[in-house]
Amino acid sequence: MLKEERQQAILNEVELHNRVLLTDVAELLEVSIDTVRRDVKELDANSKLRKVHGGAVSMGFTNNATPNNNIYALADKILIAEKALTLLSDGKVIFIDGGTTCNEFVRLLPENLKITCFTISLTVALKLQEKPNVRVIFIGGEIAKESQIAIGANVIHNLSEIKVDYSFIGTGYVDSLYGLTEFDYDIVQVKKAVIKASKKTVLLCISEKLNSQHRYKTCDINAINTMITELQPENNLLNLFRNHDIRIL
Repeated sequence: MLKEERQQAILNEVELHNRVLLTDVAELLEVSIDTVRRDVKELDANSKLRKVHGGAVSMGFTNNATPNNNIYALADKILIAEKALTLLSDGKVIFIDGGTTCNEFVRLLPENLKITCFTISLTVALKLQEKPNVRVIFIGGEIAKESQIAIGANVIHNLSEIKVDYSFIGTGYVDSLYGLTEFDYDIVQVKKAVIKASKKTVLLCISEKLNSQHRYKTCDINAINTMITELQPENNLLNLFRNHDIRIL
């Protein structure tokens, strides 16, 4: 594989999953970790991604000021957000996760929609503040530097004391058999608490993430009430998910 092809493959993985580990990319591309490390360092120098300890994160995931046209699969994420909006009405109490799809969801919230929204994402909280009829409650804790999401025991405790109508969450990886998984153990613990705090959990997920898995499990697929992708619900790529007790939009 040429260096240009290898670096494009690295970028694709980073953009798809927001964050990746060097060890995972090396295994995927069947090259040494040192090779991946050099590629990531070069991509970082060219402002294509951000190098972090042991891995890399996408620019859209770390930069609040990133223009919309720099967001990976933006059209798909907007379509997902538009579908998610159909679940909302005045008076709802909801939770919104972090990540680029959730950011698009927040951006599209109607100005006249009157809801209460909890979040652990600094980016989401700031975007929600621009909505005049949304009451914003930030659940604070230790801030993860790459994702700008609150994590830790305080967040989990505060989530245990609320019950929202809907939680809108993202995931790094989703599979019909293995459920939702991540490589970040701290994020998994927070997402477990979010699901427990929700009457209904809605997964916002582009189809490229389907049939993928990682180390730490967030939940079984049946713990999700609704899964929203950019695909039509009858698309064959969703066949395995239709075997479960889950609504597909």
